[in-house]
Amino acid sequence: MKKIGIPALALAGLTTYDLLQKRHSILRTFPVVGHLRYAVEAAGPELRQYIVTDNNTERPFNRDQRRWIYASAKLENNYFGFGSDNNIDGVDGYPIFKARTFSDLPARPHSPQAFLPSAKVLGGPRARRAAFRPSSLVNISAVSYGSLSAPAVEALNTGAALAGSLHNTGEGGLSAHHRHGGDLVYQIGTGYFGCRTTDGAFSLPALLESIADAPVRAIEIKLSQGAKPGLGGVLPGAKVTEEIARIRGIEPGKDCVSPSRHSAFGDVDSLLDFVETIAEATGLPVGIKSAVGHLEFWEDLADAMIPGTRGVDFITIDGGDGGTGAAPLAFTDHVSYPLHTAFPLVQRIFQKAGIAENITWIASGRAGLPDTALMAFAAGADMVNVAREAMLSIGCIQAQRCHTGHCPTGVATQNAWLMRGVDPTTKSARVANYMTALRRDLLKLSDALAVAHPALAGSDDIDILHADGSITSLTDAIGYQPGWGLPSRDDRTEITRIMYADA
Repeated sequence: MKKIGIPALALAGLTTYDLLQKRHSILRTFPVVGHLRYAVEAAGPELRQYIVTDNNTERPFNRDQRRWIYASAKLENNYFGFGSDNNIDGVDGYPIFKARTFSDLPARPHSPQAFLPSAKVLGGPRARRAAFRPSSLVNISAVSYGSLSAPAVEALNTGAALAGSLHNTGEGGLSAHHRHGGDLVYQIGTGYFGCRTTDGAFSLPALLESIADAPVRAIEIKLSQGAKPGLGGVLPGAKVTEEIARIRGIEPGKDCVSPSRHSAFGDVDSLLDFVETIAEATGLPVGIKSAVGHLEFWEDLADAMIPGTRGVDFITIDGGDGGTGAAPLAFTDHVSYPLHTAFPLVQRIFQKAGIAENITWIASGRAGLPDTALMAFAAGADMVNVAREAMLSIGCIQAQRCHTGHCPTGVATQNAWLMRGVDPTTKSARVANYMTALRRDLLKLSDALAVAHPALAGSDDIDILHADGSITSLTDAIGYQPGWGLPSRDDRTEITRIMYADA
């Protein structure tokens, strides 16, 4: 009786509490049973991922896409059997990559690491002192330490080193966790973390000090992020530890919200002065990252770069379908164009200005899968940056708890107990495996299209199917002219030579 009585008393107590409390209407009306509703709601993403939805429904990455990433990262079988389960001929906007039957190119030499460098020399057209050709056209996008845990950042950096890829620090500054062998792109955000004065203004001496002994290969000025343009970075106070606060120069335990815009410059003219000042002081290639909304900025930037006296070395277009650790829903859903709309909008402006060939173009925002990456290359990208896909490779399950600090896999949290689930040694190998698999599939797609390199795939190599059975070439769909989006003739010749040097 006592054993029965204790649970009964607990149930009675919970019922009484639910009936008397006034915070939750459902519990007040449906005591005890109402808790089931909250439990199901809390587990909603997991239920949809594994039970409710089909292979192609879940977003931002469906089950097939996650399976390909997980299998690739673990060196498991990443092939699919029986045939496509996509509704290929019943939807609008379905891309088809047009394979060629014959090719003048020699058989491609076997490359265990899927050697696939950039088709362009980063910083070469503007003769930067430290210009270089990135050894991988797939690199790790900007995800700050703070948004991600220390072991996650370490795993990504070590994995980047193993894969020969670049690792963007994110706007949160350069930490010890970024120093595990991977070459870096140092991102400067509106908060100037790691390169700021005590009152938050940009400091060139502080920047030079931050990168002095670090393997920084390029500088990226973050104008905006695809998932939250015009908002600035957001790091909830629960994630602002003593270490993170020290690196960023902020107070621990308090929300860290970056300004919406930069204070070091306020128009295209002062932006280009800022770029050239940093490039001259560091010798490094300097570029910008931005989402795409109103196009006046891009038109003004292209016009200002036509004379050739000032200019950015690279442009990273971040799609509105890109990731974020924390942002208001309206921003993630509605502010800025998705990548495959945004990229051609900007590319057309620079093509008309005649200077697109002099810029390294980087695409980010769900570009870390072979099909989405090839779409970006066909539109003019020279490299792609991946963030959430790389996070999936180290254990992320798309739980969508990044903003809470309670990521169950330890990837996007500062909770010590949860972080212990990420072993940097094991996970770094998985990052490298995923990056290599993506490059390998891009090589296979290039072979199918009979081009030497993914950046040599043109918009004429892709058709868009419509639900009524009609076909539109990607060239017409995005408003390109023949040859737009391709590297210069010299760059095409050189990357073809490099890709077949051992043939």
